Amino acid sequence: MSDSAPPSKTRRGRGGRAGRQAKAAAEITPIVPYLTRKIPYYEVLDEDGLALIEKNADTILAEVGIEFRDDEEALQLWRDAGAEVQGQLVKFPRGLCRKLIQDSAPEQFTQHARNPLRNIEIGGKNTVFAPAYGSPFVYDMDKGRRYATIEDFQNFIKLAYMSDSLHHSGGTICEPVDLPVNKRHFDMLYSHIKYSDKPFMGSVTAPERAQDSVDMCKILFGDNYLDPLTGKPKTVLISLINANSPMTFDDTMLGAAKVYARNNQATIITPFILAGAMSPVTVAGTAAQSLAETLAGMAFVQLVNPGAPVVMGSFASSISMQSGAPTFGTPEPALVLYIMAALARRLRVPFRSGGSFCGAKLPDAQAANEAANTLLPTVLGGVNFVLHTAGWQEGGLVMGYEKFVMDTDLAAMMATLLKGVDLSENGQAMDAIAEVGPGNHFLGCAHTKANFKTAFFRSSLADNNSFEQWEADGSLTHEQRANALWKKMLANYQAPPLDPAIDAALLEYMNERKGSFPDSNIA
Repeated sequence: MSDSAPPSKTRRGRGGRAGRQAKAAAEITPIVPYLTRKIPYYEVLDEDGLALIEKNADTILAEVGIEFRDDEEALQLWRDAGAEVQGQLVKFPRGLCRKLIQDSAPEQFTQHARNPLRNIEIGGKNTVFAPAYGSPFVYDMDKGRRYATIEDFQNFIKLAYMSDSLHHSGGTICEPVDLPVNKRHFDMLYSHIKYSDKPFMGSVTAPERAQDSVDMCKILFGDNYLDPLTGKPKTVLISLINANSPMTFDDTMLGAAKVYARNNQATIITPFILAGAMSPVTVAGTAAQSLAETLAGMAFVQLVNPGAPVVMGSFASSISMQSGAPTFGTPEPALVLYIMAALARRLRVPFRSGGSFCGAKLPDAQAANEAANTLLPTVLGGVNFVLHTAGWQEGGLVMGYEKFVMDTDLAAMMATLLKGVDLSENGQAMDAIAEVGPGNHFLGCAHTKANFKTAFFRSSLADNNSFEQWEADGSLTHEQRANALWKKMLANYQAPPLDPAIDAALLEYMNERKGSFPDSNIA
């Protein structure tokens, strides 16, 4: 079921079941693997302002430095590149990181899906929407807040697969805490492969789990894993490498980054910043620190394997200076996002940020307000890879079922905005204006009849009926309609086909690898 059009009542008419099936087949929504913007970027700083942020970032790199903890190989790579290494602290000659990135990092790249129709282009004017990531809890209106399970994980993969406004299956959509920590990455990767044919993310919680992700993709793609033109692996995974802000990378993240880089798989280098705690309280200070951290991380990936695809990431929110709690949907993080997007374009690398953030405990008005106030800057600023598009609730602690479909509806609206203005002959509608003339209405004119089905965005959730009709339909709230929608989507889910031989090979690999681990919940 598509989430971009409202459910409608089936009316019995001529043609019977065959006629209805033919009509349904004709109305199947074509696959749109990603969006390409046709509107300008929203800029908040001029050339001088952006240059100042870049200068400050270079000063941080040269004079303050970045720690690369517990990874001697990483430190040696930096020594060989000409950086000054003091213990685990690396200080970089001005311009070194930028040069390493611009010399080899691709400006745009393809992430291949097992269904080639769903390959995505990351970078340039393209936007890819992916689900939220990393929540230990889930919420729905029926069962409330609870720890996530593998069933929840699989449900969200199915919902993402069925959501036309999402282009990506995501990664750790929620943590399946009913599975052992040291083995759950197998089931998570397999679920992405089994229940969706959209591209997905790899595991980063240990270098060996990153390698398992790569090895499972080798099985999945088989002879199509290597690019016949270059002989290199195709990029089939994109994975999140977080800096430990402020100004630190740990050995877990560095180890995973090395695995992916050496296998030509994409990494998203992202500082995780709550301004006021992990960066200065100011927009300019947070932007400079974020840029410094991402420059160091992306340059490191290029040292490991020049040309490996890398994405500049930014996650910068604020905190309440009264309570210390994270806040979302506020103006300052939006300003940081606009600045970082512009800096990524100047660096000529793809950019990741944004989503549908909220601190709300329920899928209520606060959740909708804060999500919209985050996703709109995401789209206007020009984010290429949007993690956390759908489901984020309670500051990321919760993956919400109702919030998920509320957010996919909002993402569909953003897709319409990115299309811009239709200036074709049909878009100009001069024939309609001439036909109707002064003092009449456009409801019955030929142009309206030809365009009425696709003229305006139609929400999958909003109720625009009269009060009387809304009351007759049960007086449902937005959250209640969302509750009904996700249940209907799961009831209608049909898995994409997967070659039984590949499926069997994946299961064999997983069982063999799992057998080498002790039965323990300790990583």
